Amino acid sequence: MNRIFSGVQPTGNLHLGNYLGAVRNWVRLQDDYECVFCIVDMHAITLWQEPAALKAHTREVAAAMLAAGVDAKTHILFNQSQNPDHAQLAWIFNCVARIGWLNRMTQFKDKAGKNRENASVGLYAYPNLMSADILAYKATHVPVGEDQKQHLELARDTAQKFNSDYGVEVFPLPEPLILGSATRVMSLRDGTKKMSKSDDSDYSRLNMTDDADTIHLKLRKAKTDPLPLPDSAEGLSGRPEAANLLDIWAALSDGTRETAIARFAGRQFSDFKKELTELAVAVLGPINSEMKRYLAEPAEIDAVLKSGAERARVLSAPVLAEVEDIVGFLRA
Repeated sequence: MNRIFSGVQPTGNLHLGNYLGAVRNWVRLQDDYECVFCIVDMHAITLWQEPAALKAHTREVAAAMLAAGVDAKTHILFNQSQNPDHAQLAWIFNCVARIGWLNRMTQFKDKAGKNRENASVGLYAYPNLMSADILAYKATHVPVGEDQKQHLELARDTAQKFNSDYGVEVFPLPEPLILGSATRVMSLRDGTKKMSKSDDSDYSRLNMTDDADTIHLKLRKAKTDPLPLPDSAEGLSGRPEAANLLDIWAALSDGTRETAIARFAGRQFSDFKKELTELAVAVLGPINSEMKRYLAEPAEIDAVLKSGAERARVLSAPVLAEVEDIVGFLRA
């Protein structure tokens, strides 16, 4: 069976965009792939994290994934720092990947901004750690958003260069999986911006921890325009908030934008928002309840992550040993 590796950073609560664009798809992939799901806390510290908050967020993300349906018994769920093989392989890849490759990484430029000289070395080199995350398990497929395709290309380049440099066929070239009809959920306050954990306004997103009352309030306050909903896709031109809310309804109902337009054509936003709220509560409410149950028992979450890390290392340790032998590291 083909193997998937996918990771998520524990830098705040998962929101609707994370759920529709990633977590829901991971759950659906479990029947067809062997899955390794990783909470990438080592990636998180490339930017400063309050230590206590990082631990809390790691548990929250684990709880969200479990509540959404990730099967941690059949598949593997763990936090990255519990498997040191990632860091060991990343150092080897630091010596394989080229500086020119990293200089082309647009996310470093975005995150470092104008203060590049004060950015951490970890922020600059973390694409090599991402390559190690994937290749430590010889993953064949990686679910990615459009903003992560460049990193997967670097992982493929690194795998190919390692194989070529040492005259071996150790690493597969992992393929991208781009899934879902709502891989880019936009802000509830600005339909031109992606929904983000880092947005200052909590009203810009639906968090997976939001209860029914909070979902209702946020969707009621979601930005709209004065026109009724259109009767065609062309009618959404210049109306990003209308397009976003229709796309959210479509994704939550497993439909398409076209089916959403046909259902709500000519209706007022106030009427549409009532149905959207009912749907969002129906989908997210059970996840929210299950998350609360897990978060009330942090020892249960910790046990799942510990077991997952042990099982992850069963897969990665032979790969690392093979790579170290190829490179020429001496082992007694």
